[in-house]
Amino acid sequence: MGNGVKNYGRQKIATSPPGEVLLEEFLKPLGISQYRLAKEISVSPRRVNEIVHGNRAITADTVLRLARYFGTSDRFWPNLQTRYDLEVERDRLGSRLEREVSVLAGSARAV
Repeated sequence: MGNGVKNYGRQKIATSPPGEVLLEEFLKPLGISQYRLAKEISVSPRRVNEIVHGNRAITADTVLRLARYFGTSDRFWPNLQTRYDLEVERDRLGSRLEREVSVLAGSARAV
């Protein structure tokens, strides 16, 4: 699984894909298999496997199921997904973003 990377000066901090967080922070510590999770939240085992392996984003339907099952907030899972997607896209765009898009004069970033 690839990780998005944040730059803080010289320090790089990896942003984990939500599927990796699901596996490493929830499933493994709780001793829950992907198959068991799928059955208990009423989704296909393939959906859970694709999320865990980074081949599928977490949809709103899955967000609500995971939040209820694990007792997290409804915002926890989409925040992970959005943060990861933004970091991956920021890395992909690189310096092109600064070259191709100027800051609107008078905006908060222009000050």
